[in-house]
Amino acid sequence: MLPLPCARNRYPQRVAVPMTRDQKGSPRTRPGPLGALADRFGHLVRELSKFATVGGFAFLVDLVLFNYLASVRHLPPVAAKTISTVIAATVAFVGNRFWTWRHRQRSHPAREYALFFFFNGVGLGIAVACLAISRYGLGAVWPAVFQTPLADNIASFIVGTGLGTLFRFWSYRRFVFVEAGTPPVPGTSHDRESRA
Repeated sequence: MLPLPCARNRYPQRVAVPMTRDQKGSPRTRPGPLGALADRFGHLVRELSKFATVGGFAFLVDLVLFNYLASVRHLPPVAAKTISTVIAATVAFVGNRFWTWRHRQRSHPAREYALFFFFNGVGLGIAVACLAISRYGLGAVWPAVFQTPLADNIASFIVGTGLGTLFRFWSYRRFVFVEAGTPPVPGTSHDRESRA
């Protein structure tokens, strides 16, 4: 009995290769539900911690540079804040591009930088909106509670910055530093023959 010739499939098939614990590069899984959660979201936690580190450093650059320009160089506060914010955002962009999401696909730097500043502006708008809602919305109802410096700081720096940071992390990850797509599979010789 002769074996039947196998029909050639012009599309490559992906075959899962089982790996044992002894093989180099095998994925390590942690036992239990918390271990499974850590395996599933560990990369996201690492990215978020790097993002927070870069953001904290950029915040310090903004704070120190603003105070230096306003107090030592005697620039007007708005000009000092504009300069410090642009430089701090550039520091954050470089840190996120080359550390937080260095494994991501790189597109045109001008496109990434423009999107980065756009989403940074939206994040700033979220913080300002939280302050405005607290000060003027809720403050109209309870002025003794919501029209105080403490309420302004909580609305702006805790709620606003928190929500703005979550938005920035999501938008940078989704639109600025995009995940590399699956590379196209080059045609094989039998594909060319079948088309001829």
